[in-house]
Amino acid sequence: MSDLFVFGALRHVPLLEAVVGRALAAEDICDARCAGLKAYENAPELFPALAADSDSFLDGVLVSGLSDAELGRVAHHESTYGYSAQTRTVEAGGTCSALMFLPALGGADNAPWSFENWLAQWSELFLRAAQEIMVWQGKRRAEEMTFSRGTIFKRADAWLALSREEQHPDHPLDQDIEVHAHKHLYINFFAMDEIDLRYRRFDGTMSEVINRGAFMVGRASSVLPYDPVRDEVLIIQQFRAATYVAGYQRPWMWEAVAGMVDVGESPDQTALREAREEAGIEITHLEKVADVFPSSGASAEFFHCFVGLGRLELVSQGGGLDCEGEDIRHRVLSFDALMEGIDANLYRDMPLVTSALWLARHRDRLRAAYK
Repeated sequence: MSDLFVFGALRHVPLLEAVVGRALAAEDICDARCAGLKAYENAPELFPALAADSDSFLDGVLVSGLSDAELGRVAHHESTYGYSAQTRTVEAGGTCSALMFLPALGGADNAPWSFENWLAQWSELFLRAAQEIMVWQGKRRAEEMTFSRGTIFKRADAWLALSREEQHPDHPLDQDIEVHAHKHLYINFFAMDEIDLRYRRFDGTMSEVINRGAFMVGRASSVLPYDPVRDEVLIIQQFRAATYVAGYQRPWMWEAVAGMVDVGESPDQTALREAREEAGIEITHLEKVADVFPSSGASAEFFHCFVGLGRLELVSQGGGLDCEGEDIRHRVLSFDALMEGIDANLYRDMPLVTSALWLARHRDRLRAAYK
């Protein structure tokens, strides 16, 4: 057994316990600090970066009594963030040597990292993310987990957002759903879960145990750009591998602009950002269309759909991000041409069709407001 010094997010005891896999006794935890290191903000990441600083101390927690297996769990969690093991001298009443997991040291050009601010804003998110991270201990290499970390956090963020919504009074989840097993089958950019459960039927009885799968994605925002003065819309086209795998013969899909909601970003902000990135348009006003599950029988993906007002004669190149492997072109067409295409079954993207049908109901109002 080795003493372990943790800093940053792992100072939060509930997160540390989730990583270790058990509750920790109060006598096995004490405040400590490590001389010569300084934590500073690491945007866009939510965990701290470190720099060598002879005048500074890194605040943390010293944990005693962890087994080798428990330290292995910590190593798995920390390697997801690119941290590696070192032994350093720490102060906790006296001095002692302790195992630490540290990132590569950089220069402290940003503001000091605040544990208190992190605790108030991000502790729930990290705790939820850790639950998925720890499932893959011994099954995924560190570099694979690091690749998946961004979407793990997006899924955690989506789960938290949906879990904060009010339950239906007729279906209290703690009484009407009984989970027998929850398995994580696959993770890469997206993930696949499988669950065995019973649920309450409409006649009041509980069902037999059923097995179901769920494609785990996160939240996304879509926006259909509309110019109410010109009565035109903008749609984008890009290759979609999933439709090709499904057997669809036209996998270059015409769609509404869309993208995943980043952690710390509102759905509105995502819609505006994606309109700039994919279509080269500045949206001046967003109209909410719907918040929906596009395929609730198979996918946990949740969509925030918008119509975005803007001047389509000012559209720039757009085209997506090279770092995301995007190759996107856009087309401006009249509202009538869009609806004719929908009637002819030319467009197969649900957010596009949903937003177009919404626009058909609200178009006169929007055009009257912008005459």
